[in-house]
Order: sequence, then structure tokens, then C-alpha cells
Amino acid sequence: MPKLDKNENCYLEKNKSAPLKLKIPPETMLENLSGKFKALSDPTRLKILYLLEEGELCVCELILALDKPQSTISHHLNVLKNAGFIVGRKEGLWIHYKLKNPQIIPLVNELNNINRQGD
Repeated sequence: MPKLDKNENCYLEKNKSAPLKLKIPPETMLENLSGKFKALSDPTRLKILYLLEEGELCVCELILALDKPQSTISHHLNVLKNAGFIVGRKEGLWIHYKLKNPQIIPLVNELNNINRQGD
């Protein structure tokens, strides 16, 4: 008789759990992916991505478009930059940002559509 793992009301043969575990990506990949989702989980950061869809913008333009203080915009830009979604270049006193990969916008839209398809 095979040994069984007991977890609440679920019984699974131990030798059958190994193939299931192989389907889970490595922990470092999951942590990286989780960080990217966290970066996308704020409405202000999503607005910034949509604004940058058309091309490079100066921080001053983002401040005006979003009607938020520079410190708030800078924080959100830093989160997006650390997640790898945007890149910046300094010009004088200001930094100009653009999308690192424009494919992020269709991916965000697709995430939104997944929810709608279930309705």
C-alpha cells in the first residue's frame, strides 16, 4: 500500500506529487514575476505606462499630466524602473523616461481582457 500525504481532506500518493512539483517554476523566477506584478498593481504606475506608450516624456510632463507631486511621481517611476518596465535618461535637471519594451501595454490590456472574458 503506498504512503499517503494527508492535507485536510486531500490524499495524494507521494510518488505522484513529484511530477506536480516539476511544473512549478524556480523560486527566483516566481519572486521576479511577483515583483513585476506588484509594480503593475498601482493605478498611478499603470497611468504612467499608458502615458509613455506614445514615447518618451519628461518627469515634468508626467507631473502635469497626473497632477501629483514630484516626489510621488519619482517614487512610482523608481518602482517601474526597478521592475524593468521603463528606462530613463538625464537631460539637464530633468530625467526623460520611456518604455523599455512597448509590449508591456498589450500585455496589460490582455490581462484586463482575461477578466472580461470570464463575465
